[in-house]
Amino acid sequence: MRSIQDLEKAVLSLPENEYKKFRQWFFDQDWEKWDRQIEEDSRAGKLDFLLEEAKKAKGKRRLRDL
Repeated sequence: MRSIQDLEKAVLSLPENEYKKFRQWFFDQDWEKWDRQIEEDSRAGKLDFLLEEAKKAKGKRRLRDL
């Protein structure tokens, strides 16, 4: 496994078009990881408090259209 410093050097040495491809790939990976975490947290009930907050706000007529 390469060190972070090796990876940084490799990324910095990429030609611009390859850097853009890498940046997009990394961005996509980051969002996919985030999506998986949200799904896991939702299944585990860790986000239920958000639903409860929304229900309370709706009951108090404090919700507004987006």
